[in-house]
Amino acid sequence: MKITDLVKTSTGPFISIEIIPPRKGVRLETLFAELEALMAHKPAFMSVTSHAHEWSIEKVDGKEVERMKHKRLDTNAICIAAQARFGIEPTPHIICRGFTKDETEDVLLTLHFHGIENVLALRGDGPPTRAGTASAFANEYASDLVEQIQRMNQGLYLDPIENADKTDFCIGVAGYPEKHFEAPDMKTDLANLKKKVDAGAHFIITQMFFDNEAFYRFRDEAKRTGINVPIIPGIKPLYKKEHLEVLPRIFHTKIPQAVIESVSRCDNPDDAYKAGIESSVAQCKDLLAHGVPGIHFYSMSVAKPTSDVLRGIKS
Repeated sequence: MKITDLVKTSTGPFISIEIIPPRKGVRLETLFAELEALMAHKPAFMSVTSHAHEWSIEKVDGKEVERMKHKRLDTNAICIAAQARFGIEPTPHIICRGFTKDETEDVLLTLHFHGIENVLALRGDGPPTRAGTASAFANEYASDLVEQIQRMNQGLYLDPIENADKTDFCIGVAGYPEKHFEAPDMKTDLANLKKKVDAGAHFIITQMFFDNEAFYRFRDEAKRTGINVPIIPGIKPLYKKEHLEVLPRIFHTKIPQAVIESVSRCDNPDDAYKAGIESSVAQCKDLLAHGVPGIHFYSMSVAKPTSDVLRGIKS
């Protein structure tokens, strides 16, 4: 089911999850063991992050060769396997960075072949292209990627194909309640978000945030900007003291002072876990009271914190 159809037909707020592909050498069953616990909460869909290949020039037998390295298992393979195993709607991340338009087209055709209907179009991290790749033949921004996917939805491919089969992807993009860290101000960031929606994005999932007031302002301003697609808040359960420093640094988000104080005053990891989960439960309950269509949980492929938050919401 397309996520836009899910939003329209759901009788109440849904939950969804995001996972990270395990590193090479980890058995798929190890990941699925964590997913089993999350599937008990009946998530409506599951997004799977994607990571650019790492390219290097190395000497082999005295000759310089270009090497492509994958540090994690393949995103699309996980989506296909999870769809078969759990019957869940997978939503793979499709990223610009590190991929040419041809590689992107091939990935999307494979997903279409396997009946995957939803994708999340992102710029991604890392260098725009690998060494030797013409930047003109890679998507620079998420809006460019959305445009390529929409062209495929119209049966228009990079090389003309007569009577080409059209894809039918429901396209999600990222939104930033506290603005993208590279944007000079919120107005500019919302203009960039609208550009993605105007290019054909169907829904928005936000970056993680901990201040709901920032989300409500973002949601209201997005609507005033002319953005009328569903906006799904993204939540990261907070359950370690380390999160107080690591999450703001990596994800450019602010944690409310009251949450910082409740977690930092704890003397042991168990108490910090409990305080963090309680703050996440309160955050989610407030979002649900303010009419969000659903909540997307950044589980980081660890089941217990998300499961504990979901149990807390129901209590």
